[in-house]
Amino acid sequence: MKIAVLSRNADLYSTRRIVEAGRLRGHEMLVIDHLKCSLVLEKSKAKVIYKNEEIEGVNAIIPRIGASVTFYGAAVVRQFEMMKVFTATESQALVRSRDKLRSLQLLARAGVGMPKTAFASTAKSIDLILEEVGGLPVVIKLLEGTQGIGVVLAETYNSAKSMFEAFLDLDANILVQEFVKEANGADLRVFIVDGEVVGAMRRQGKTDEFRSNLHRGGTAELVKLTKEEKSTALKCVKKLGLSIAGVDMLQSKRGPLVLEVNSSPGLEGIEHATKADIAGKIIEFVERKVNVHQTEKLL
Repeated sequence: MKIAVLSRNADLYSTRRIVEAGRLRGHEMLVIDHLKCSLVLEKSKAKVIYKNEEIEGVNAIIPRIGASVTFYGAAVVRQFEMMKVFTATESQALVRSRDKLRSLQLLARAGVGMPKTAFASTAKSIDLILEEVGGLPVVIKLLEGTQGIGVVLAETYNSAKSMFEAFLDLDANILVQEFVKEANGADLRVFIVDGEVVGAMRRQGKTDEFRSNLHRGGTAELVKLTKEEKSTALKCVKKLGLSIAGVDMLQSKRGPLVLEVNSSPGLEGIEHATKADIAGKIIEFVERKVNVHQTEKLL
C-alpha cells in the first residue's frame, strides 16, 4: 500500500514514527509537505501537484496539519478526498475541531462536561463574563493558540481586564474559562484511534505553572482512566467526527471536564509515557479502512 503522511517536517517525532511503523508493515511511505502542494481542478477531475509532479497511486493519507495552516491543509485533504483517496482525518472534522469555540459548542450540546466558558467581543462584557465563569482567577485563551501558547491565568480583576482588552485590541478571538483549582496544574491526554482508547497519560505542569503542556516543561505518566473519563473522551471524538484524536480533560470534583480535542495529537509524549506503539495502531487503522474503502469503490 502507498501511504502519504501530510507533514511539513519529515524529522518530527510523530512523522518519523508513523513512517517507520508503515514501513515495518511493508507499506510504501511518503512524506508530503502540504504547503508545497498545488491543487488543480477541472470538470470531474482533481489533481495534487508536488515538486512539479502529479501525485498518483496513493491509497491513503495521514494528515498531520498544524493549527497555523489549517485552511490550506484542509484544502489539500479535501483535494485527496475528491480523488477518492482515504484520509485518516477527514477535512470537515479537521476544520470542525480546529475551531475551538465551535467544537466546545458541539460538545456542550452533546452533554459533555467542560469548564464554564464565555466568549465576547467587547471589554465592556468583562464583569458579566467573570461572574458567569465563577469569578477569579480565570483562564484566558486565544482561539488559535496551541501547545499552551496564548493561554494565560488572570488572578486579579485588573489583570483580567487588561489582558482581555489587549487581546481584543489585536483583533484576537479569545475564550475566558473557569479555573479548576482542584486539577492542581495537571490534565489528562487520552489518545484515540478508530473509536478505541490506545493510550492515556496524566500531564503535570511545572511548579507554579498552571499549564500542563509537555512543550512548556511539563511531565507525563501513564494513567488508568475511570469509566466516565473513557466514555467522555470517546463521546467527544464521535461528536466531532474524528478517527484519530487526543482529548485533553481535567479531573474535577464534578467529573471529567474537557478542554479541547486535538485532531493532530503528538505521539512523542504518549508513546514515552505509555510505552505503547501508537504509530502502529494508526497504520493498522489505515489498513482496515483502506480495505473497506477499496471494496466500496468496486461495488
